[in-house]
Formats: sequence, C-alpha cells, structure tokens
Amino acid sequence: MIARPIIQFLPWIATGSLMALAWVGWKLGRAWESLRAAQRAAQLERALREFGDLMRDADRPEEHAAELLRAVSDTAGLPAAALLRPAPDVAELVLGEPDANALAGLQLCADSGRALGPGTDHHAEEPDLYLPLRGRDAALGAVTLRGLGDLALPVDQLAHAQALCDQMGLALQRRRVQDEARQAAELAQTQSARNAMLAAISHDYRTPLATIMGSASALQTQDERLSPAQRRELAERIVDETARLVRLTDNTLQLARLGGPGVALRCDWESAEEIVGAALRRVRRRPDGQRVKARVEAGLPLLWCDAALMSQLLDNLVDNALKYSPAEATVELVVRRLGSEVMFAVRDRGPGIAAAWRERVFDAFQRGDLAAFSQRPAGAGVGLAVCRAIAEAHGGELSLRPRGHGGCSFECRLPLREAPQLPEVS
Repeated sequence: MIARPIIQFLPWIATGSLMALAWVGWKLGRAWESLRAAQRAAQLERALREFGDLMRDADRPEEHAAELLRAVSDTAGLPAAALLRPAPDVAELVLGEPDANALAGLQLCADSGRALGPGTDHHAEEPDLYLPLRGRDAALGAVTLRGLGDLALPVDQLAHAQALCDQMGLALQRRRVQDEARQAAELAQTQSARNAMLAAISHDYRTPLATIMGSASALQTQDERLSPAQRRELAERIVDETARLVRLTDNTLQLARLGGPGVALRCDWESAEEIVGAALRRVRRRPDGQRVKARVEAGLPLLWCDAALMSQLLDNLVDNALKYSPAEATVELVVRRLGSEVMFAVRDRGPGIAAAWRERVFDAFQRGDLAAFSQRPAGAGVGLAVCRAIAEAHGGELSLRPRGHGGCSFECRLPLREAPQLPEVS
C-alpha cells in the first residue's frame, strides 16, 4: 500500500533530476565559457602589454612592424598586411602581401584615420578589415586583416587589434617628434657654429688687414722718404700678414668642407718622406723655420692619403708648435711606423696644455689657457679642429700627449693599406 504512491511520483522525481542535471550542466558550461573568456582576456592583455613595452623602448618602431602583424594576425587567426609612414622624408613601408585593392584600402585608412570594413561604420561591405595606426594628431599607417567577409570581429578582439595599432602609431609619432627635435638642435648648433665662425673670422681678419693696409699705404705715399731697409721691412710685413690670411682662409674652408656630408678625398699612394720634405721647404721660408728638425723612419711604406690635406695638417701643427713654444726651443717633426699605422708627430717644448683643455683644443674656436704667454698668439682657433677633421677623414685619429719635461706632442696616426704591386718591366 505504501510503495504504490512512491511509484506514482517516480516520473516527477526523474524529471526533476534531469532538470537539475541540465541546470548544473548549463551552469558548468557558463562557468567554463567565463573561464575561457577570462583566459582569453588575460592573454590579450598580456600580448598588449608586451607589445607596449616593445614600442616604448624602440628607437625605430618600424623595425618591429613584423611583430605588430603577428600580434594582429593572432587576434583573429587571419593573414595581415600593413602600410607604415615612419617619417615625411622616408618612403612608405609595406609589409605582408597586399594586392592592389588591399593597398588602396590601407592608403585610404591611413589618410582618413578611421577603421574600415566589417563591424565598422565605414565601408562595412568590404571583405577586409582596415585599422589605422593612430598617433595623437594623425594616422601614420594602417593594418588590414584579410578574409573576414561579412563577419565582424568580436568587440573585444576588435578593440585589442586597434589598441595594438595605436601603440605602433604613437611610437611612430614619438620617433617623428624626436627626429624633429634632433634636427632643430642640429640646426641651432650649426647656426651657432656659423655665427661663431663669422665672429672669429671677422675679428682675426681685422688685424692682418689693418697691417697690410698700413704697410701698403706707407709704401705708396712715403716711398721716396723710406730707406731700402724700411721698404723691405714693410714688404716683408705685407707678405707675412698675407700668408696668415691665406692660412686662416684655407683652414676655415677645409673645416666647412670636411664637416659636410659626402666628403670626397683626392687620395693616391704618397711617400711620407715627400710630404715631410714639402712641409720643411715651406717652413724654412719663415724667420723661425730653422727651429724645425725632422726625423723620418727609413723604409716606410707608401700611404693612401690626400697629399694636399696631409700637407695642411703638418703646416698647421708646425705653425702651432712654433707659435706656442719659446723662440730658442726646437720643434721636432717625427714620422715612424707603429704596427699597422704610421704616426706623424709634431713635438714642442712649450708650456704645455692643462689636462682640462687637452680635448677642448680640438674644438673649433678654442685656444686653450694662454696665461703662460706674455702676448696672445694670433689665430682664430680653427687649425687644430681642421687637423683632427683631416685625420678622421682618412680613417685615422689625432691626439695630444703631454711630454715628460714640458711641452706637447700632437700625434696623427693613419692606417696603412697594402700598396698595389707595380707591374714588372720586361
């Protein structure tokens, strides 16, 4: 009697159990979907953070465009292509394999700065999605996901892909701003150097021009009243001051030329003995030229150099040594081989240069601490700057070494090249 009522409720119990199992299964399915969604969100967030770190540290973001394409492609599992505009003076960079239609879409997206294609408000009928690389005030390129058809990306994936593109766009704009700031600084530095050069030249031209004008005027107006010795002295003064002007002009022009882009040297195989001999012949014409003594190591190989520039380097170094050393002190010009280099050294016994000035003297318009001199030697302070520029243009270096018993040794080291074999004469 008791079992019969229970049997009557069994269908209801079974139905309730099935409904309970279905509800539990539904809840488990929702929980599983939530877990997968959370994992997917965490994965997208990690990818976005890692790409952001890469863009933050990138000096040239366009070099990481392949990483951007890979990250965007992984978002939807579709092939991607990109168009980047790194800088106004740099050609557009195309990555991936966009066809003509896709390339036109990339250019339109970059020009308009708006997303195009499925799931957007512009050209939603297009089968491909186009996302701009947005900077702060303009788009600097675009990325396309190929083959979406009429299906739109889920909202989270679309936002993730656009965020990746925006990070690249901001990085590209940061590079543009940095390039513009650097160009502005270089322009300001160039203008400052030009002003300093003009000021130095105008100042240092004034004295020799005044001397030349005064001597020439005296020869013109008082010639009959001057003795032969006085006329000779005035003529020598004109020659000396003219040579000073020529040296200043040559140094200034070479400094400007060697500091410009694409400097072309007129190099040939030259003999160190001939370069030094030519320098000695010129210096011997000076009243104090006998103080210069040369010593050239025997058997030196030929040098691949611009002989005119090397002559100017030696002239400047010797002139510097004669001006900044006592009248009775010897100036040495030494050439010898040091391993795979040849060293030209000009050594004096002057007061030397303080440690703080040993690099600064190679900057244009810097002339060191001249407190040891009773009279400031003439010059614009470009000679040593030209010498270093000449050495570096030859792939060498110019350095200053203090001498043990006073004075300086300016040492120019040039790399040796293997000279070509001369053809045998039959």
